[in-house]
Amino acid sequence: MSDNNSVKSGVIFALCAYTMWGLAPIYFKALAAIPAPEVLMHRVLWSVVVLIVLISALKHWPKIKVALCSPKILLTLFCAGFLLAINWLLFIWAVNNGHMLESSLGYYINPLINVFFGRLFLGEVLRPVQKAAVIIALTGVAILVFNFGQVPWIALTLAVSFSTYGLLRKQVKVDSIPGLLIETLMMLPAAIIYLIWFAEVSGDFATNTSQLNLLLLAAGIVTTVPLLCFTAAARRIKYSTLGFFQYIGPSLMFILAVLIYDEVLDTARLITFGFVWLALVVFSYDSIKAYRAERKALKPEPV
Repeated sequence: MSDNNSVKSGVIFALCAYTMWGLAPIYFKALAAIPAPEVLMHRVLWSVVVLIVLISALKHWPKIKVALCSPKILLTLFCAGFLLAINWLLFIWAVNNGHMLESSLGYYINPLINVFFGRLFLGEVLRPVQKAAVIIALTGVAILVFNFGQVPWIALTLAVSFSTYGLLRKQVKVDSIPGLLIETLMMLPAAIIYLIWFAEVSGDFATNTSQLNLLLLAAGIVTTVPLLCFTAAARRIKYSTLGFFQYIGPSLMFILAVLIYDEVLDTARLITFGFVWLALVVFSYDSIKAYRAERKALKPEPV
């Protein structure tokens, strides 16, 4: 495949990944009658099944074996999996309890939290414009807290948990799909115990409707297919370029929340969103400028 075709396919994969993530609330809304912990356990169970099939098809079992031989990797993946479970559980609960707008805010804030964590934990130097973007976003959150007495705890928890998850995964040299399988396998015993002994609505497949069973089985696909597309995109286009697509997901959630599910966009939220959007514009401008400068520096001088 030529470089041009590879980039084009990478862009398509990125669009697919972030579009599916952005439309995921539609799926979870269809399961609104089931408690969020039950949906989470089904997501874990059926993700394991789908991931085992994928690992077998891609012949990635040697990567699994290498990871399993390292206690440090296992401990890191366990902590990462725990954070991922918190993120999944809160997202499912928020979507099905009328907090989709705040969920979208969390994923808008996420890239800025990533930049902040890079400075705090990895010693990465923030450019002045990046600092300004983080300060603008924090200002929006602070206005919401102090002037309106609302702490956007759902947005902040989603953003911080996912950024911390990404930070932990950055510390281990395990590919995304094998790593996700190990993480979900660690959660699997709890999922099975919960579904057998504590599930109130969906634990017995024999008494569920066929439609409900199909929806529950789809949890594995909803989890893994966007990740596959994301991984395929990351292999074909620069990671910095991939970052510009990440706003598709929260933007679709925002549209769904306001136009489809009639969530109220009050003044307090609108002000916070305005600051975060401004911060992302500043952040994106700086990223584009830095990317162009890097390409110019790498371009060979004419002879």
